[in-house]
Amino acid sequence: MMLADAAQEVNGKLYVLGGGWSVTGPGLPPMALAVKLDVPWSDANTLHEFEIRLVTADGHPVQVEGDDEALEVRIAGKFEVGRPPGLPPGSDIDFAFTVNVGPLPLASGRYAWQLWIDGATAEEWQRPFQVRSHA
Repeated sequence: MMLADAAQEVNGKLYVLGGGWSVTGPGLPPMALAVKLDVPWSDANTLHEFEIRLVTADGHPVQVEGDDEALEVRIAGKFEVGRPPGLPPGSDIDFAFTVNVGPLPLASGRYAWQLWIDGATAEEWQRPFQVRSHA
């Protein structure tokens, strides 16, 4: 998972503009998450659910003010990959996707985007970043 200024997925490939940063601000511009998964052969042809959550450095969900209440910053979706013809059995299957996020009203500090697949997460499925304070 990579942070970028903008990103898109086309035909299974990621196109990234301004990618690879981990420090921004002060103030948070629009950003994108470019995600490339290696789906195990055994998990192909199965519907999977994902959720991306924005959390603080101590793991608490980030909330932004909505119309009537504070809302957690989350993106959810589903994916399913098939086994391409000719791919040797046991091979991982590439799956790429992007999420573009508008500016968020975040205070200076450390944050992380966490990726959850089928309700589970792992240390390597998060991308930390820091918002600098006003100088």
